[in-house]
Amino acid sequence: MADWDAAQYSKFKRERTLPAFDLAHAIAQQPVRSALDVGCGIGNSTAVLAQTFPGARIVGADNSPDMLAAARKANPNQTFVQLNAETELDRLNERFDVVFSNACIQWIPNHPKLLRELFGLLNNGGVLAVQVPQQDKHPVHRILRTLAASDKWRSKIGAGRVFYNLTENEYFDVLASLTNDFRMWKVTYFHAMPSHESIVEWYRGTGLRPYLAQLSAADAAEFERDFLACVQAEYPVQSNGAIIFRFPRLFFTAKKQ
Repeated sequence: MADWDAAQYSKFKRERTLPAFDLAHAIAQQPVRSALDVGCGIGNSTAVLAQTFPGARIVGADNSPDMLAAARKANPNQTFVQLNAETELDRLNERFDVVFSNACIQWIPNHPKLLRELFGLLNNGGVLAVQVPQQDKHPVHRILRTLAASDKWRSKIGAGRVFYNLTENEYFDVLASLTNDFRMWKVTYFHAMPSHESIVEWYRGTGLRPYLAQLSAADAAEFERDFLACVQAEYPVQSNGAIIFRFPRLFFTAKKQ
């Protein structure tokens, strides 16, 4: 898979940060002396934690050097570490009052194992707080799968995006196996996008990456043009010229008793 591009991801920083605000403000744990931001990316969610829990020690963790460089530049007073959350969580030799992850774990397999390990990083009384995009309910991912499997592209795209998300019922069962004190909820964000091209630009920094990484530069540009045509057919233009870009996300918090 292609490396993460911090500059590309940052183009919709405000929209990508909104769920981090909502998740942080849903944490009832007080006081918070330490927090871990798993999949901190460019550090926007790390900054939210620092604002929400002033004085706490905040540690941002990510596997991408480019994302971490941007995070350190934007948040010079916070601590950042490079690690793979799938295999290296045991490198963190401390426990936290909050373990936080905003739009990260969808890239990591085996969520029952991952959530148990994240929960294990909590102090007693600490809170695990996670937000994950619900790609199975998002038309853009249906478009990408259909396009990649079409006669035109299936010989050039060997494998598309792998989705590691569990169902809502499965997440419920995992959380119930960890604690009796948890809650789940869903939010659909209605982002007003200026054009269909801006939706393609959004996904160029995330969901398009596994597809474009398999293509030559010329084929990647053509795949994006085909993707744009599908997006134009899917999303109507509002009376003011904006595009309503609905983005469903699942949230949950779980307290270690």
